[in-house]
Amino acid sequence: MNLDSEKADLFKFSVSMTERNTETNKKLRIGLLMDSFDVQSWVYALLEKVLDTPYCKVELVVLNDHVEQKKNIFIRAIAHFNTLLYAAYFKLESKLVRVDPDAFEWKNSAALLKGIPLIKIKPRQTKYSDWIEPEDLGKIQACRIDVFVRLGFRILRGDILKAARFGVWSYHHGDQTVNRGGPAGFWETFENRSVTGAVLQILTEDLDNGIVIHRSYSATDRSFANRNRHHYFWKTVSFLPKKLEELYRLGDKAFFEGVSKQNEHPLFYSGRLHTLPGNLEMARLLIQHFLRSAGRRLSTLFYFEQWQLMFDLRKGLSTSLWRFKKLIPPKDRFWADPFIVHKDNKYHIFMEDSPLKKEKGCISLIVMDENGRSEKPVKVLERPYHLSYPFLFEWQGEYYMIPETTKNKTIEVYKSVRFPFEWQFHRILMENIIAFDTTLLEHQNKWWLFANVVEHIGPPWDELCLFFSDEPLGRHWTSHPKNPIVSDVRRARPAGRIFKYQGRMYRPSQDCSKRYGYGIRINHIAKLDDKEYEEREVSCIQPGWDKKIKGIHTLNHVNELTVVDILTKRPRFF
Repeated sequence: MNLDSEKADLFKFSVSMTERNTETNKKLRIGLLMDSFDVQSWVYALLEKVLDTPYCKVELVVLNDHVEQKKNIFIRAIAHFNTLLYAAYFKLESKLVRVDPDAFEWKNSAALLKGIPLIKIKPRQTKYSDWIEPEDLGKIQACRIDVFVRLGFRILRGDILKAARFGVWSYHHGDQTVNRGGPAGFWETFENRSVTGAVLQILTEDLDNGIVIHRSYSATDRSFANRNRHHYFWKTVSFLPKKLEELYRLGDKAFFEGVSKQNEHPLFYSGRLHTLPGNLEMARLLIQHFLRSAGRRLSTLFYFEQWQLMFDLRKGLSTSLWRFKKLIPPKDRFWADPFIVHKDNKYHIFMEDSPLKKEKGCISLIVMDENGRSEKPVKVLERPYHLSYPFLFEWQGEYYMIPETTKNKTIEVYKSVRFPFEWQFHRILMENIIAFDTTLLEHQNKWWLFANVVEHIGPPWDELCLFFSDEPLGRHWTSHPKNPIVSDVRRARPAGRIFKYQGRMYRPSQDCSKRYGYGIRINHIAKLDDKEYEEREVSCIQPGWDKKIKGIHTLNHVNELTVVDILTKRPRFF
């Protein structure tokens, strides 16, 4: 069977089973395919989240009862002699760079899964694959599982792939468009790639080329491969619960229509199948890696990095960055996240104002006239915790500000009591949430709240979530069923106010792949309602017009003023 027909058959299989059972409020029946009750910490956290959800229930554990014969240490050393340098490197890094919590610490999940029906099987094994015997397959199929989750076994082949209504869902820790094989998270660091991918897919007979349910990209930790692995394995914990919830809430037909659209184009792979590096290759990789790291560290001895503002005044949106003029802060602080209000023939630029040696910023204001002459900044809002990204909006004749208050685990609103200098706390929109760069939009009689949300352990620039409400100051915001609507470090995190251009809506977003705040991507919002969200990248801004500029991550435009922030290198001693 070729790949196209195989995937088409799986979709038909899912739809036909859906037609037999259309109960929209029935919990999804989940099955787990495991090698042992001893699992790594990230898997244990995943099981906890799945077991705690109201929309699915774990009904079966299928345990691999195949026992590997233990080999003595001498035989193992001979078998792995060619990769000893790789093993030694990871052993050394794990000692030098502690990652807490440890994603790969072993935990026993027997108590967690107590009471769930258990089937032990011994698969027929070929060189790399596991085949489930017909007798065992019959027992599994009798349990009428909706989704099997592969957390063990090797490469699964045969009818087990169709034993659940919606197939076997499996993680692939890597971007299968550029990296197939393993070890996970290693090659991205040592080949100096800007992003590390991860995929949740429905398995097919085609290795590493299943039906993609969710694809995500994180910034690669280009210093330490083991730390890179930890960070993005933790991030993937949320993938499965989110997609199960989406399947439950949207219904089978709508969910698989979206999956089908995501997989409508052919996916070619022209790279090699990655394996553990041999000793000679590992030695070469280590030398190259050391030279890159040394170069980065040497630069910090002579230069420091500082966020500054740049602006341009002209009719319409200014799109040529080489025209912009600088607003340079003193050497002991940085200015970032500029937002604008045009009032009384003046531009009021609100921004994050942070000392370089402290991790607590405040909101300051620069007043600029319509000829570009500006006054010294004035502090207008300070709290016991860090403030940044002062998103501003007007509602019923009053001005409001939503600064980033992640350190307080809230989304807070402040109201202007004497514009632009005095602001007072108004209310909390959401609490017990780690949300970055909240951005509001009024569209089709609803208010939409965009923010990067960290639900588990993970970076703050990968997952964009969307919420909606009838009014901007309410405490009841509904999570969009497609959340996260973007899962890509290159274009998830908000980079300023959503703006209109020739009747279309555009969302500026941060590209944090090469580094935090490397660039800005402009995304056309093609569809936005309470069930769907679609955007398409149409342009990008990169720090290429000046060799001293290393990043740009906020863009805002009001009236005739366009303002951005830039990350620039300044000499320490001259």
